[in-house]
Amino acid sequence: MEHLFAIFVFVFQQSLEDLGTPLHEVTFCVLDFETTGGRRNIDMITEIGAVKYRGGEELGTFQTLIDPGCAVPPEITVLTGITSAMVSRAPKMEHVLPTLLGFLEGAVLVGHNVGFDLAFLNAALRRSGREAWKGQKVDTLAISRRLIRNDVPNHKLSTLAKCLRLPHQPNHRALDDAHATADLLHHLLELASALGVLGLDDLQQLPTMQRHPQAKKLRLTEDLPRSPGVYRFINKRGEVLYVGKATNIRSRVRSYFSSDKRRKVDQLLRETELIEHTVCKGPLEAEVLELRLIQNLRPRFNRRSKNWSQYVYVKLTLSERFPRLSIVSEPKGDAGFYLGPISSRRVARDVVDAIETVVPLRRCTKRVPRQVTAGPCVAAQIGTSVCPCSGEVTEEAYSEIVDDALLALSNHPEKLLKPLRLRMLGLASQQRFEEAADLRRQAFALSTVLRRQYQVEALRSFGRVVFEDFRTGLTTLENGCLVEFAGETGGVGMERNSLDGVTGKREVAELWCVANWLDTEAHNLRLIYCDHPLSSRYPCLDNFQIKKDLALV
Repeated sequence: MEHLFAIFVFVFQQSLEDLGTPLHEVTFCVLDFETTGGRRNIDMITEIGAVKYRGGEELGTFQTLIDPGCAVPPEITVLTGITSAMVSRAPKMEHVLPTLLGFLEGAVLVGHNVGFDLAFLNAALRRSGREAWKGQKVDTLAISRRLIRNDVPNHKLSTLAKCLRLPHQPNHRALDDAHATADLLHHLLELASALGVLGLDDLQQLPTMQRHPQAKKLRLTEDLPRSPGVYRFINKRGEVLYVGKATNIRSRVRSYFSSDKRRKVDQLLRETELIEHTVCKGPLEAEVLELRLIQNLRPRFNRRSKNWSQYVYVKLTLSERFPRLSIVSEPKGDAGFYLGPISSRRVARDVVDAIETVVPLRRCTKRVPRQVTAGPCVAAQIGTSVCPCSGEVTEEAYSEIVDDALLALSNHPEKLLKPLRLRMLGLASQQRFEEAADLRRQAFALSTVLRRQYQVEALRSFGRVVFEDFRTGLTTLENGCLVEFAGETGGVGMERNSLDGVTGKREVAELWCVANWLDTEAHNLRLIYCDHPLSSRYPCLDNFQIKKDLALV
């Protein structure tokens, strides 16, 4: 059985599923507008022309004049031949939009300088109270500049149609121009196919792809599949530079050569000599594999998931006579109560401040003597904590405070979060907004840490669980971590913390990932097997986002 980190295998003969959306299966709708001018928010559409194609076959046309609600400027009439009299009895744009949108539905919008036509379309949609058009688009102007840049004097549609001897010649009438643009599209598709452009995603990336300074390394992406999984950039010494995940490996990796302008990416591509990949069943498997690879390989260009060693814990020092809260780097084999791991010391400090706002635990860090040796500390003098050093509280009375804190942190978080929200609202009502904002930040940190703590504790208590996702098949979890990939047992397990009940730093990122997956994908899952009942006794927690009660204070 091959384990999780088996040798990466490249697939040279791609399956039909790996081809993405083949261009011959894409429905293209070529759209052209005639307008009263070039200002999308002021000028109006006077004519619509659209032609729909699939596999080179014309499926239908759409053409109509539009009443712009204003006179057609003389210079526009000279250019297009459209007069005010011609459009005076034409329908208004708002009456035509439903039919036009139906014609465009499910198609990839095509235009010569498609941004111009799309801007006028979205302006019309906005005026009628509709949302902007969000479909995919292809610009023949940008593609022609990439493929035939040196073959024509310019890239105007009329020039291209003449030089390429296209069947239709544009004449500034919408339908004729749409037909000419469609002819140009088909000519460009033939040229692009010779470069290995077979899918829609490749066609859309083509205008920016070849101008990248590292474009020669695009050959490294030729055999990448269009499947979910994990990819690795590797240098000439065999060192892994970067690990990433994607729902479409090929499209994501090729995007580094086009849309990503970060200097860090440019340096990554300069050093890359090989790109390897692993195909995964779905997003969870890909994300977990990415996490494990980053933790084991520590790639130089990855930031995410490498800082787990800097995580900290908030500890309630139950082994002391008078327990207190402290921030520690590692849990110890003592009787302490631990919250975490927490991603940074700053967040941990906010958690401690939030707890101490409600529970008057001692703030001093020195050992409490048996005999009274000093007066109350500053925190005790202002009433925010008790002070065992001054003898004002007995061990029995202090143990009740500690028990209340443990009960709130373990089972009843509302005993902490509700007083925090009330105090935050009180500060806001007194116009002490900076203090209210600080308290809100601290309360949010506490709520987030508790929510994650409860999720992780629940996951680790489930034992072995098997889910079935109708899209990706079986998923097996062991104490909250993924242990089975594509029906085969993973050979690399996560490092466990030796202390019962305390989550280790290395495993917590994967546990958070699995918890989020269960929250978002529960409606797609069917439980096949579980060692223990899947239930959580923890309530939904206040996330301390801005609410109406705070906004109205």
